[in-house]
Amino acid sequence: MKTDLIEYLAQFISENRLRVFEEVLKMRTRYVTVVLEDLYQAQNASAVLRTCECFGIQDIHIIENRNKFEIHRDIAMGSNKWLNLYKYNKTKNNSLEAISDLREKGYRIIATSPDPVYPYLQDLDVTKGKLAFVFGTERSGISKTMKENADEFVRIPMYGFTESYNISVSVALVLQEITNKLHHSGLSWQLTPEEYSDLLLAWMRYSIKKVSLIEKKFFENTGRKDV
Repeated sequence: MKTDLIEYLAQFISENRLRVFEEVLKMRTRYVTVVLEDLYQAQNASAVLRTCECFGIQDIHIIENRNKFEIHRDIAMGSNKWLNLYKYNKTKNNSLEAISDLREKGYRIIATSPDPVYPYLQDLDVTKGKLAFVFGTERSGISKTMKENADEFVRIPMYGFTESYNISVSVALVLQEITNKLHHSGLSWQLTPEEYSDLLLAWMRYSIKKVSLIEKKFFENTGRKDV
């Protein structure tokens, strides 16, 4: 059913745009996800989303314990509309809820730290399972809860006096290293066929004007109610 709807909607989108969607989806992944805990600067938050989208990371998990996550449109450059954003903001300790949710999905919780006792990022074994990289606030980093519940810690090489990178830079460095490893690993890191179809349909719906009316006609013609 879903395939039929996609084929039907393809009539209302240019061949070039559809080809771009398909090329981008081939490089999308849910093997890696990014977790943002209590970011309060819209500029940094938006830069992170843009970076994640560029590296093909589909899912972003956003924890709002004290700070509300806000997007700066000029910096995000529309990247957020192609991503799945999951927010945790309904409990007293949203970090624990996020950790539980990620573990249920099979993710290892990975935190970055400048402490020299931890291995470098490039030594992280990506073959052991899916990876959820956690990044904290611009000032204090991840929360005590995250530190106590992280499965592994890694550090990003630094050779200057400054103690840490800007968060958007940290995310970029991590994703560049990890996506490069994935693409050369032989792992099944790409979307499943069902995930691929779901996202393609969602992106087509986002791109086609009056898509609800077009879909209504499709369901009337086929006698179906849903896909």
